[in-house]
Amino acid sequence: MGREVAGQNQPSALSYTVEQLIVVNPYNPDILPDLENYVNEQVSSQTYNLDANLCLLRLYQFEPERMSTQIVARILVKQMEEQFKTLIVLSHYLETARFRQFWDEAAKSRHIVEVVPGFEHAIQMYAIHVLSLTYQKVPRSVLAEAINIEGLSLDKFLEHQVSNYGWVIEKGHGRGQLITIPQNEFNHPALRKNTSDGVPLEHVTRIFPILG
Repeated sequence: MGREVAGQNQPSALSYTVEQLIVVNPYNPDILPDLENYVNEQVSSQTYNLDANLCLLRLYQFEPERMSTQIVARILVKQMEEQFKTLIVLSHYLETARFRQFWDEAAKSRHIVEVVPGFEHAIQMYAIHVLSLTYQKVPRSVLAEAINIEGLSLDKFLEHQVSNYGWVIEKGHGRGQLITIPQNEFNHPALRKNTSDGVPLEHVTRIFPILG
């Protein structure tokens, strides 16, 4: 990813040259100054090129006496900045229940999410919780999109939910099949507890003898 020329979607001369260098001469220490300058350009232009930065760090391993701690610090800051931006986007998609967009973005950021054990399962459980607040019967296609599972894997998942959590799969085939989720106070208002500050009748009847 290089800097764009204003009004065009073409890389600048610097970014094009750097991108070529890391392909043609990735282990040539002579390109160190170009890569270091490119890091500074990323900082000033608020862009990011992971491949170029990794190439530079790799060259520093072979040429430790030429390593610039300032450049390394800038690379680390840019990396953290990019990860932070990604996490904000992922969080926004979850908060707004845009699960398809969430899974698409997560797929592009596997290096971030895969370092968290159980990440995918936790998100799937969260998606199911959100669906259970809204649906009594959820279409198979909606469930598949929310938990990012389809085909035979989804069939096995549904079998597990039926056996352990009381889900019911209604007759039907394909993406239009309906899955009944156990009732709760959110998807079934009749189960909602009365939280009004009323006085129980038994307490009122106890007052009558006193008043008499």
